[in-house]
Amino acid sequence: MTGGTGEPGKTGEGGRDEDAVSRFVERFAAEMTEAGMQRMAARVFASLLADDDGSMTSADLGRQLRISPAAVSGAINYLTQVSMVGRERDPGSRRDRYRLHDEIWYATFANRDQVLTRWERALRDGARSLGEDTPAGARLVETAEFFEFMQAELVGVLDRWRESRKTSG
Repeated sequence: MTGGTGEPGKTGEGGRDEDAVSRFVERFAAEMTEAGMQRMAARVFASLLADDDGSMTSADLGRQLRISPAAVSGAINYLTQVSMVGRERDPGSRRDRYRLHDEIWYATFANRDQVLTRWERALRDGARSLGEDTPAGARLVETAEFFEFMQAELVGVLDRWRESRKTSG
C-alpha cells in the first residue's frame, strides 16, 4: 500500500492497521465474488479501493495480497476490460501503476446501462426469432421489458446521484 508497509500485522504510516486493512480487503472481495466477480479481480479491486490514493503497482498488489505477478496481471486485465481500473506510468519509470477511475461506481453503473441496452436488443431479436407467442419468446419479451425498465430507472438514479454530489460537495 502506498500509505503503509503493505504487510499484514504491521502498522503503516499514518497509523493504519494493516491487519484491519487486510480484513476489509478480504471481506469486501468475498462479497464481490459472491456477486459474480472473479476472485482475484475482486481482491485486487478491494486493495485499490482501500489504498489512500487508489493506486498501486503490480509489485505492491502482489506483496499485499501475496499473489503472483501472473495473478495480478489477470485480475488487472479483467478490471481494465470492465473499466473499473486504469493503467498509467509513473514519470521516469517503466513500471505500470494501476489506479481506480474517478467516480468508479458511477462509471461502472453507467457502463451497465450500455450492457442492458445490448441485452434488451438481443432479447427482442431472440423473441422475434422464436415467436413472441411461444413460451420461450414470451419469456424473452418479459426479460427485455425488465431490462428496458431497469435502464430507464438507472438513468434517473445516476442523474439523481450526480445532483446529490453537487449539493453535498
